[in-house]
Amino acid sequence: MFFEASPDIFRFAHWLRNNMTQAETLLWTELRNNQMGIRFKAQHPMMNYIVDFYSYKLKLVIELDGPIHNFKISYDTERKQNIENAGNSIIRFPNEQVINNLNEVLDTIRFKIVEIQSKQSSSKSVKN
Repeated sequence: MFFEASPDIFRFAHWLRNNMTQAETLLWTELRNNQMGIRFKAQHPMMNYIVDFYSYKLKLVIELDGPIHNFKISYDTERKQNIENAGNSIIRFPNEQVINNLNEVLDTIRFKIVEIQSKQSSSKSVKN
């Protein structure tokens, strides 16, 4: 469920939920309370990481990148590989895109939701 996150990660995730960036707050306003038909969790612990937004049902991680990510390229690459190796999909958006073009971001997320749901339903029909 939490991909073996430590108690320290949980504490930090709680702090992050109470101290979201402007971009995170804007997107969370649109994602919370199942507004897109899918439940997302904000600042979700996963292994040694905290992902910005996560849907259990879709195994979808949404990450928002601020300027710090320009200096964390190798860390972000390893983090992405570990999260994907755990069976998750990741989509990323720069903070500026969320702030300046939220509708485009929401459209991209909706498209990804439909894409994953389509794959999930086709794999279920193949199993049956």
